[in-house]
Amino acid sequence: MKKILLFTILCGFSIYGVSQDIKYGIRGGLNISNLDFDDNDIAAENKHRNSVYIGFFANIGLSKTISLMPEVQFSAEGADPEPLHLDYIQAPIFLKFRLSEKIHFGVGPQVGLKVHKEDDGVKNFAYSGVTGVEYKINYALFADVRYTYGFSNIFDDNLGIEAKNSNIQIGVGYKF
Repeated sequence: MKKILLFTILCGFSIYGVSQDIKYGIRGGLNISNLDFDDNDIAAENKHRNSVYIGFFANIGLSKTISLMPEVQFSAEGADPEPLHLDYIQAPIFLKFRLSEKIHFGVGPQVGLKVHKEDDGVKNFAYSGVTGVEYKINYALFADVRYTYGFSNIFDDNLGIEAKNSNIQIGVGYKF
């Protein structure tokens, strides 16, 4: 996973020097997240958490139909009650495909660093996959919907509990 991430970043830097179509922006909106427990007894008490996310991105045009979109975002995820609230600083690397003039589809990996809590039995790093659809409202404004699913168990191995984070993001963005 580390080699793939490093390769993607290096490709991004090499393309950065060649590409003329680079736009920066901000996006934010609503998170609807939940924990997907392996044990059904724990899942009965598991409620989704509604919260917010905000992030900054660079949209690097690789061609007329493909772009690379690295981001940094704050995302409040997890589940209810409060001990299951998980806040992350995340870095998704989104590969976007233009389906039409207004609609773009994207997919990519994401790594997250847990913030705000320490020694709570939850791992500090989270690895996820992201997919989403973006609708271009005008030259700068867009709306998007994304789904994120965790690849790794969020709890420490010694607890004997397994859960993966799942999250839906509904929001808007602005390209400068």
